[in-house]
Amino acid sequence: MKLSPVSGSTVAASLQRRHLMVAGALAAFVPAARSASSTLPQAVSLADELAAALRHGEPLVVMVSLEGCPFCVVARNSYLAPLRAEGRLDIVQVDMRTGRPLKDFQGQALTHEEMTRRWAIKLAPTVLFFGKGGQEVAERLVGGMLPDFYGAYLDQRLEAARKAVRG
Repeated sequence: MKLSPVSGSTVAASLQRRHLMVAGALAAFVPAARSASSTLPQAVSLADELAAALRHGEPLVVMVSLEGCPFCVVARNSYLAPLRAEGRLDIVQVDMRTGRPLKDFQGQALTHEEMTRRWAIKLAPTVLFFGKGGQEVAERLVGGMLPDFYGAYLDQRLEAARKAVRG
């Protein structure tokens, strides 16, 4: 059997279809957003946002997102935004590859993209959990291809982060 050559555009289209199919399947397995709010506020000052979270006895949760990422949409809309809307957590978003201004935990001015590089994040979505002094207090939740277990992994990390912040 002779195989015909495959063009780069054919491979790209095939990968894009596969990506969309996986995202659709992921969406079918996750709970619907429980709130009309499906967005997270953009991080502006991590120090101020952390201080507000700690006043509530909670960690600061930061979702690193990438525009056009279907897994980010699911993590944000089905898990993180409902938690924030219920008033249970302080959650902000940092966008990879954007020049949006941001102040880090020490008040230094930089961009969302620079902060993402400083955290050495390569994959979106990545969810981080911060406690006193801007220290990570739980294992990062990296990626979104775990539809059956994403909620459980998020709960596990939140529990660890809360113990670190409160204990």
